Amino acid sequence: MCGRYTLTVSMEELMLRYELELALNFHPRYNIAPAQNVLAVIHDGSSLRAGQLKWGLVPSWAKDSSMGSRMINARSETLADKPAYKLPFARKRCLIPADGFYEWMKTDSGKVPYRITLRGGGIFSMAGLYDTWLQEDGSKLSTCTVITSGPNALMAPIHDRMPVILRPEDEMAWLDRGQTDVNALQKLLVPYPAEEMEAYPVARTVNSVKNDTPDCIERVPEGA
Repeated sequence: MCGRYTLTVSMEELMLRYELELALNFHPRYNIAPAQNVLAVIHDGSSLRAGQLKWGLVPSWAKDSSMGSRMINARSETLADKPAYKLPFARKRCLIPADGFYEWMKTDSGKVPYRITLRGGGIFSMAGLYDTWLQEDGSKLSTCTVITSGPNALMAPIHDRMPVILRPEDEMAWLDRGQTDVNALQKLLVPYPAEEMEAYPVARTVNSVKNDTPDCIERVPEGA
């Protein structure tokens, strides 16, 4: 699964990476968690646009918003079958920018948090879905979920799932609003190459969502 991630870059770096024209209300984040507002990128038909979505998908047909807490991740293998994901998969796809994500490896001494990044660092795009739910007061709640796949060789010892990281050259295909061929889209949802990623242990500071400081991403010795 993917339950925490980071986006520690500057606004300028984000705007350059996604060729955004409008300035963002953004600051670096070191411990992004479910139920928080997260940055997402969509294609509005003419250009890329970035905005905030609440992490935890609430389908447009939901009776209430409580199910969002259970839908922070969507398994790539069942997107075309699950009622909550079927329509967003066909029509409401987004990119969720990140520069790292956390996962906890089970050990004899307890769970050890790891941060996983691209080798050499940099921004990457997690594949996401979004939807909009109409609240009782008439306002709209826009939410998202991160798509996951099975692990690559790097992730397998740490966890049995990982977020789908899209190749930069596949990002526009994922966002293409005219693309409704779910078989073609499904082919994009594969584990990112292990040799292009790295993982390192971090302090248990990251265990608490209250901690959102640079300390969360600092490397610690193995077994510390």
